[in-house]
Amino acid sequence: MQNRLKFNRLNRTLVATFLSAVLFSSCVSGQLGKNNSGEFKNGMVVTAHTFGSKVGLEILKKGGSAIDAAVAIQFALAVVYPNAGNIGGGGFMVYRSKDGQTVTLDYREKAPKKANRDMYLDSVGNVITDKSLYGQLAAGVPGSVDGMVKAHQKYGKLTWSEVVQPALDLARKGFSLTEKQAGELNRNKQEFIKYNPGKNYLINSTQWNAGDLLIQEDLAITLELIRDKGRDGFYTGKVADYIVAEMKSGGGIMTKDDLKNYQSIWRTPVIGNYKGYKIITMPPPSSGGIALLQLLYSVEPYPLKRWGFNSDSTVQLIVEAERRVYADRATHMGDPDFYKVPQQQLLTPNYSLSRMKDFNWNKATLSSDVKAGDATPKESDQTTHFSIVDQDGNAVSITTTLNNSYGSKVFVKGAGFLLNDEMDDFSVKPGTPNMYGLVGGEANSISPNKRMLSSMTPTIVEKNGDLFMVIGTPGGSTIITSVFQTILNVIEFDKSMQGAVDAKKFHHQWLPDEVAVEKDALDNLIKIKLQQKGYKIVERSPIGRVDAILKTKWGYYQGGADPRGDDTKLGW
Repeated sequence: MQNRLKFNRLNRTLVATFLSAVLFSSCVSGQLGKNNSGEFKNGMVVTAHTFGSKVGLEILKKGGSAIDAAVAIQFALAVVYPNAGNIGGGGFMVYRSKDGQTVTLDYREKAPKKANRDMYLDSVGNVITDKSLYGQLAAGVPGSVDGMVKAHQKYGKLTWSEVVQPALDLARKGFSLTEKQAGELNRNKQEFIKYNPGKNYLINSTQWNAGDLLIQEDLAITLELIRDKGRDGFYTGKVADYIVAEMKSGGGIMTKDDLKNYQSIWRTPVIGNYKGYKIITMPPPSSGGIALLQLLYSVEPYPLKRWGFNSDSTVQLIVEAERRVYADRATHMGDPDFYKVPQQQLLTPNYSLSRMKDFNWNKATLSSDVKAGDATPKESDQTTHFSIVDQDGNAVSITTTLNNSYGSKVFVKGAGFLLNDEMDDFSVKPGTPNMYGLVGGEANSISPNKRMLSSMTPTIVEKNGDLFMVIGTPGGSTIITSVFQTILNVIEFDKSMQGAVDAKKFHHQWLPDEVAVEKDALDNLIKIKLQQKGYKIVERSPIGRVDAILKTKWGYYQGGADPRGDDTKLGW
């Protein structure tokens, strides 16, 4: 059965209003616990889409835990935010209980068992452009459904069907497109057609417009199976058959055994300290947690607060720290189940300080002169993030992705969801950049059943033993630096949570040797000073879409929803 895409301009306003009122009543009751500063006492949800946030808030108000809300949001975003929300991808979760217990869940995708190191190279060893980015061969084994099942089994309070049902309703009854979404679907139409012969998912015969109703019946049937059968509704049975048939139709290599054998993993968080704040973040195969702590350690001795936000000294210091940390990332990071990541050495503050010793205030360091440090032990841009705190004070930080916007661009025929293109996050050829320009080495080479390295950096921050911040962002290689700079914006530059999220950002990742900046991030005088020292400054599109929650000293929750997208913060 093909997806039914209903286009009804005459009634779209009425339908959208009805659905918002009936399915997700939150506006009035959502004000409970709100103070005059727009902060909330009982809990908060910040996601990339209004309907995702409404679903999460409704779950919290029903008495659900932060994990219940997270599961409901993960599935809801697969419906209303298909460019990054997913059931055909994977992600990472950082969890902190109300009493300070912490854990992380790795539900990152894995390479199929038939994958091999040179699968994207031609006969003479050159990378075949786009082979790891588009089509069935680009997909890793999805982890999102298994991850949500495991999280709910351990920390859920509501029933499984209660947390899946809102997404099913959104898929079957439809939701109204935002202006940004309509534009994205129109821009991707030709690629959807190219990679999906005989399917019409997310394709409209004319142009999509803001307010159009999108109904996804095949996806609703898949969610129904997941609701009724849990993990088996996705990894075995009809959906697994659809996935394998899709692989066979386009030269993919994922099998029923790959699906059946996939398991997400509970891992020990990476934990460090910055000026009295405890940073709880994701371990490998995320590179984000280690890199974030390295960045914080690298700048900790310097008077950032005195220098000020985005001053020339602040920018120069941060760029030089980022340059060195990304060089380490390229060499030392990979799936810890396949490669011995020198985590202890990389997380030693003195190691980061030693990496900064050759930095010269008078001129830019050349990236060609920067190599990975000796860490041997003496060892799309489109992703989406959501942050949640429940009434009891349990906190969840989740970053989840298909990798590229709309992943591999391939829909599973009959099941109605997109497959990821996470295989590009491996070092397809060690030393060759991936789609984000990130260079990787042997540590992240392709191997069967291996998890690919990621930049996703879901993070929770404590202050004086209490919850302080829940934070994360999409943005490919800019994820780490966006989280880093947003944390500094609060701790060093005294910005509110929304102000810290709104603030313009910049980014350096070792290679290419340039400083990427958002428009108006740096004033002209700062640019000139940096350029005179040899920094190449390149303006680029918006960096990151941070969704974060700050707990104030009065015990209220203050949200930061990124204005670069349709992101929405809701509390009660």
